[in-house]
Amino acid sequence: MHIELVIAKLVTVGLGLIIAVKAYQGYRHYGSEPMRYVAIGFLFISVGSVIEGILFDVVGFSIFLAGTIQTSLVALGMVVVLYSLYGQFPERPVGETER
Repeated sequence: MHIELVIAKLVTVGLGLIIAVKAYQGYRHYGSEPMRYVAIGFLFISVGSVIEGILFDVVGFSIFLAGTIQTSLVALGMVVVLYSLYGQFPERPVGETER
């Protein structure tokens, strides 16, 4: 495996996980339901960004199956992020947070 590709994948996963953690912290701090879905969506996208190589090289899946799983995870993450933008969430009074 090329070290440049591994580094690029690690950077991609790291950035995605940072976004997921910050979104989850926003959800916990402000009780913002959409931020929880952003966190979940970016978690799927982050894992999906590297799972193809792991499934192909380590587990021994065919490139077709590994690519299908990878694309499905990324697509699922995008659907969850899209839901955070367009979903119907109950309104909270200003200053009220869920703890």
